[in-house]
Order: sequence, then structure tokens, then C-alpha cells
Amino acid sequence: MPLGTLDRSPPPFFRQGPSALARLITYSALGVFLMVLDARWHLAAPLRSAIALALHPVQRALLVPVDAWDAAGDYLRGSQRAEEAELAARTQLVQQAARLARTAEIEAENTRLRALLGLRPALQVESQAAEILYEAPDPFSRRVVIDRGSSQGLTMGAPVVDEQGVLGQVTRVYALSSEVTLLSDKDAQIPLLNTRTQQRSIAVGSADGAGLELRFLPANADVKEGDLLTTSGLDGVYPPGLPVARISLVERRGDTNFARVLAQPVAPPDAVRHVLVLRPVDELDGDRAAAAAAARASAAAAAASAPAPTKRTRKSEKADKGEKSDGKGDGR
Repeated sequence: MPLGTLDRSPPPFFRQGPSALARLITYSALGVFLMVLDARWHLAAPLRSAIALALHPVQRALLVPVDAWDAAGDYLRGSQRAEEAELAARTQLVQQAARLARTAEIEAENTRLRALLGLRPALQVESQAAEILYEAPDPFSRRVVIDRGSSQGLTMGAPVVDEQGVLGQVTRVYALSSEVTLLSDKDAQIPLLNTRTQQRSIAVGSADGAGLELRFLPANADVKEGDLLTTSGLDGVYPPGLPVARISLVERRGDTNFARVLAQPVAPPDAVRHVLVLRPVDELDGDRAAAAAAARASAAAAAASAPAPTKRTRKSEKADKGEKSDGKGDGR
């Protein structure tokens, strides 16, 4: 075959369709448009929830080898750790025996004083246990995923704690799982109370995600390293008195009127597997108000349905007196 008769043009597959640059520009514009729609009208939230529900069994299945490996390691090290834990528990039990007796006496005295002064009883917070599945795959945030969702009664804003203190807050709820934003996240905020000075402040997550930063504290504020910070209970979400963090750095600079104060959370999220999800305080107050209103309504309905007392007239009273006097005369 002569060389001049060969077709040197590229196949139709490479000649059809837009160019690579046009595709890149089109898909980039489409991505920006979808992000704007999601940020303004939250159109992708139902789709995200459906995808999370569909991928939940796959995620649990992928976690099976990891859980099996951890279980095998825990089984091999379980005997030694159990003996150490038993020894520590016995030592702690001996140390806390006298403290327990004093605590019971103080609680009884506190109850009597509250009843005497008519104070509000201590807040009883509803809670349920949960397990941390994995950390959210977002390098710009500090979030974890737990195995409880809306089907178990979880709501947005529920506090999450462990045995050491506050971990964070539920910020996204799915059907079978939820996302918890840790206190060290840059978008997290929590009102605090200094247990030593009783000074209230607001802490936000640091930019590097390593701890907390107390904003807008005066340069002459009474703050020292090692001070314990607890929840103040003023936000209507966290119950008061929960340990949150300890002051780790205090810088007082002369070029500004505010001090730079950093704190480290008392509950490290990297070493936690099981957590406790609390019910927000404002929901408890709402339930109590609704129960009180229902009780008042039922009492009012019972009072309205009771028969009204009959009024006696003067004639009936005179007739009764006459009957009584006739009865006495007959006896004589």
C-alpha cells in the first residue's frame, strides 16, 4: 500500500468533545456553584445524610478488622492490665472510704439546707453512652463520629463528656451516627468559670487545634497557670461544674490591653473510646416547664369539675332549728 494513501488524522475519540481546559473550567464553576448553594440554602444536607446512612454499614464492616486487631491486643495484655487495675482500684477504695462517709454527710446537710432555704434542687441530666467510631476525614477541623444518632434520641447541641471532663458538642446528627465537634476545633466555643476566682470567660478553639484560648481577658485579670476551668452553665447547653481545661500559658504584653491565655483540655480526645452524651440543659428546663404547666392545667380541670357547695337560706336554717327543738320536746 502506498504511504500517501494512509489516513494520518487522529481517531474520532480524540477529536470529539471539548478540550481539557474547558472541562476543567466547567467542572470548577459547577463545584463552586454547588458549594455556594449548600452554604446558603443547605441543599446538600439531605443528600449528605442519605449518603452517610448508606455508607454506615460499609464503615462498620471496614472497622471489623481494626476492632478484631484491637481486641486481640487487648486480650493479650488484658491479664496484666486487669491485675494493675485491681491493685489501683483497691488502693483507691481504701483512700476513698473516709471521703465517702464525709461526702454522704455533706450531701444530707446540703439537702436539708436547700429545703430550708427553698433553693432549686440539683439538676439531674439525662445521658446515654456512645462509642467513638473514627475521626472525621477533615484536616481543617477536629471532629469525631459516634455510633448514636437521631434514632437513639440524640439532638443537635448535646454535650459530650467522658470520665475526665467535657470533650465537645454534637454538631451534626444522622440516623445512626453523629458528628461531635471537639473543644479544640477552631469553630468551637464554650463559656467557662474559673474555680479559683469565680471569674467567667469564653474559650474558643485555637487555630492549630492544640487547645483552647480565652478571649478578651484584661491584662490585669487574676489568671494563673494551673487554674481549673469548668462549665458555667450560662449557655443553657452544658450543665454547670463540669471540668473543661486547665490554664497552661498566660502572657501579659504591654502593647495590648488583653492578656493571651491558653488552656489545655482535661479530657484528651485521642485517648478516648467511650463517651457519654448528655441532654442539653435548655431541653430539660423546657420539659420541666411543660410538666408544670400540665400539672397546673390538670389541677384547674379537677377544680372545675368538682361540685359547687350549696348555699343554705335563712328559712331552711330556721326550719332545721325548729325540727331540733321539736325533737328535744318529744324526748322529754
